[in-house]
Amino acid sequence: MSKSFKTPLTAFPKVHVPAPRLDESRVIGCVYGQYPWDDWHRWALGRGLDADLAGLARLTIREAYQHQWTDRLKSLCGWRDNGRRMLRFALRSPEKARQRWNRLLDTDGLRGEYDKQTGQWRPHV
Repeated sequence: MSKSFKTPLTAFPKVHVPAPRLDESRVIGCVYGQYPWDDWHRWALGRGLDADLAGLARLTIREAYQHQWTDRLKSLCGWRDNGRRMLRFALRSPEKARQRWNRLLDTDGLRGEYDKQTGQWRPHV
């Protein structure tokens, strides 16, 4: 008979958090911790998303805005539907979401990547 491992940490309980409004025009007037990606992060945690994956998604949403990724990529990163599709994807397929978002971050929105041998940034042409 095997013993099950019990972690002292508990999952973040589902709580009501207002849905975020991912609106680029709001960003300039925000204060630290109140940016649209912060709102999305709190909302995703409240909906039961794993904290690490919610943090990765938050970073992806922020980078899409700050680095002015293409409109298509911004849409995939929640800027057209307030992040609803991102949350559904993450809850349904967490590993696929993690891979996709890491790829977008590693390539700065598919703009290029670091050469594994030299460490130099190589833009995609």
